[in-house]
Amino acid sequence: MTEVFMSRQPLVNRQRRIIATRLTLHLESGGMPNAVNALSALASVWPQGEKPVFVSCGRTPCDASLLDWSAPENATIELPAAALLDQNGPDLIAALQTWQPTVCLHFDPQATQALSAGVACRFIGFDAQHFALAQLKLLAARTRTYGMGIAFNVENTADFRACVDAGMTAAAGWFFTAPSSTPAKALNPGQANIVRVLNLVRHNADIREIEAALKQDVAISYKLLRYINSAGFGLSCEIQSFRHAVSMLGYDKLNRWLSLLLATASKDPMAPALLYTALLRARLMELLANGLVEPSEYDNLFITGAFSLLETLLGIGMEQALETMRLPEPICDAPAGQRRTLQNPSLIWPGQ
Repeated sequence: MTEVFMSRQPLVNRQRRIIATRLTLHLESGGMPNAVNALSALASVWPQGEKPVFVSCGRTPCDASLLDWSAPENATIELPAAALLDQNGPDLIAALQTWQPTVCLHFDPQATQALSAGVACRFIGFDAQHFALAQLKLLAARTRTYGMGIAFNVENTADFRACVDAGMTAAAGWFFTAPSSTPAKALNPGQANIVRVLNLVRHNADIREIEAALKQDVAISYKLLRYINSAGFGLSCEIQSFRHAVSMLGYDKLNRWLSLLLATASKDPMAPALLYTALLRARLMELLANGLVEPSEYDNLFITGAFSLLETLLGIGMEQALETMRLPEPICDAPAGQRRTLQNPSLIWPGQ
């Protein structure tokens, strides 16, 4: 049996928000039939109705049999320009014109000829590692009438800004997960207040101590009352007392809520993309642990995933952040000992 590996990259737009996922197939052999089988096997976990998913077959030559895959509505098929111009090109063009999937055409030396082949493209993809900034600006301007420009394989935030300035609609890569080279010496006041309350909750402090700490921070207090009085809770009466709010939530849920609130307190320009990624990892940790550990450990696993980007989200060193928060040892060990894996999660496909 041929093994098929899948890697993913987020697509980040000008507002620093993740707007799509890029899924790349890596096949040892077998060509398009194995690629189609692998994609079809994802049907039960495909994120229907969610963000768009760009699908690349990597180095596997594309032909018309790719269209044997019943592509979901939110799928965008990436095609190299050469695939439209080789000996199998006419069949692929006819299939694309018949099924009309959303297409992202990869720009290469043959792209100009491919753009006139009669295939409607919504996106034009550029490998950021192959084009200089001046080239990107020129190419983005020339191809704007054919489709929106997407930069792939962007390695750092400086390159991301350059791609956006060149006219790209979005950029794909893990560039935003790298921590700042000049971390702050301490948490900002808002972060410090959240950590203070979080430490009380995690150590099962008396509810009166937690209530007193909440009263000292108007912002946290307001967000807590707004959260628990939201329609999602379906409460029959409005909660106005902090003590009542804490009682209604319980320590476990309050712990999780404060952990997420801490992540949202980031001042990093890439905070929207970072938060989305942190939440995705948090949920993935829960899903992977299902049936393997006691349910009482799910919250800790969720927080472990959410805090995997704590260093970047808070703008301080990971060791300093973990020491400040006084988290259980297993949670501290995960981001400290597995940082390289967590910062390059290219082989994770969460199925959501």
